[in-house]
Amino acid sequence: MIYNIKWLICQLIDYKYNLYMRLNVREQVKALIAQENIKLKELGELLTKKTGNKYEASNFSHRLGRGTVTYNEVMTIAEILGYDVQFIKEK
Repeated sequence: MIYNIKWLICQLIDYKYNLYMRLNVREQVKALIAQENIKLKELGELLTKKTGNKYEASNFSHRLGRGTVTYNEVMTIAEILGYDVQFIKEK
């Protein structure tokens, strides 16, 4: 019985991880800022401060929705939020 519970927990963790990885950029960024308890407006201010480019919440939200956020912007967001992005080869 204990083995089955451990197996189920592992399956749920794998499912949650795989589901998270299938999210689009907009959903991933929104999930991360929610986890870090900051608003999109605050993220825009932090991006503006870090890059020198103006990021307004509404424009940035639209760009997230359209999927036109650049790779460099995503990497900067990860850095601002304290995340390290890694590419791990699938088995």
